[in-house]
Amino acid sequence: MKVLVPGISGRLGRMLAEELIEKGHDVIGIDRRPFHDAPRGVEMHELDIRKRAAEEVFRRVRPNAVIHMATVTHLVHQSEDRYRINLGGTRAVFEHSSAYGAEHVVFVGRHTYYGAAADSPLFHVEDEPPMGLAHFPQLADLVAADLYAGSALWRYPTFTTSVLRMVYTLGPTGHGTLATFLRGARVPTIMGYDPLFHFMHERDVIGALVTTLDSRPRGVFNVCGPAPVPLSVIIKETGRTNIPVPSPLLVAALGRFGLPKLPPGALDHIRYPITVDASAFTAATKFAHTIDAKTAMRAYKDAFPRPSTS
Repeated sequence: MKVLVPGISGRLGRMLAEELIEKGHDVIGIDRRPFHDAPRGVEMHELDIRKRAAEEVFRRVRPNAVIHMATVTHLVHQSEDRYRINLGGTRAVFEHSSAYGAEHVVFVGRHTYYGAAADSPLFHVEDEPPMGLAHFPQLADLVAADLYAGSALWRYPTFTTSVLRMVYTLGPTGHGTLATFLRGARVPTIMGYDPLFHFMHERDVIGALVTTLDSRPRGVFNVCGPAPVPLSVIIKETGRTNIPVPSPLLVAALGRFGLPKLPPGALDHIRYPITVDASAFTAATKFAHTIDAKTAMRAYKDAFPRPSTS
């Protein structure tokens, strides 16, 4: 099968490329970033997915399947470019897939789509609307890209659309929002709160993507691994120091004193849980995670030991 992967040069994209090659697929990558050590068999195009040259790749290759990973999820740095990539890029992927005969498009989204709020359900299901955008506008473009991908279910009936809302990742590459949040020696929490965090090992993320490619489920699906874990446990198991801070002081301290820099709206994400019910995905694909939470946390700790504070 010819599989085109926009966003292939990210850490997860590289792991996915290796897995697809191992399984005998032809892999075509599009990314603005280089992929210098791409495995043999990957046809790499260093392009912006929104440009005409990227459409030419779709036209020439005519992929059977597309796994769209070219969204920017970093929430600290906002720019107009990020909005254009997430929205314009997603639209381009679906339009080109329709124009050039793709049979299956997989959109890799995030479970943060649901937002974190005091009145949120403990386990979100797929038909819930996004919440919390009023307090965290930085999520707006990711939510819009997810909704656009969901609209492809009726907009483009000629191919199968799978929209995946993945939980946080944690593992030795240090990829993702949670891994970045844990990078320092001291991890701030909000005094009086200890939310559950839902995450899965990077290898299981790749396993879920390959299973989706094989099963071709149509619809929107939450994807998760082991049961969620309290943030305080994650901090301890990854060798960091929990720094509980009253909420007003934390706003002033973020980005200082060795604490990570976060937008104010992200504070709700360390105050309230975002956990998901992935039973629909399990029923549709038979996917089961292979790496438990403790192993994932240990893998992160081994790859990123607690930094020295001296």
